[in-house]
Amino acid sequence: MSHYQHHVFLCTNLRSDGSNCCQQHGAQSLRDYMKKRSKALGLVRSGQVRINTAGCLNRCDQGPVMVVYPEAVWYSFVDQEDIDDILEQHLLKGQIVDRLNIDSETGC
Repeated sequence: MSHYQHHVFLCTNLRSDGSNCCQQHGAQSLRDYMKKRSKALGLVRSGQVRINTAGCLNRCDQGPVMVVYPEAVWYSFVDQEDIDDILEQHLLKGQIVDRLNIDSETGC
């Protein structure tokens, strides 16, 4: 059994060669926002959710991206509203946010 109900990995990779990467699309600031909001919602204190930074998740063409375990659901997100939807719908209510879900079979 997992230590957390949900374990979230957000790519914040920055490619030194200037090629497309999640960090070019504000991934770090959105990760910071998600961590702050998850604390405000009480998800961290309760042990329900762990938000982690990840290096390249190899989905550069769909970034910024995150993956939520144990469901292995991949999301692309662009702003704080997207993060709020993932927190409220998936992490609090257990419902996948279809509009942000990306097919886990493709890569960059």
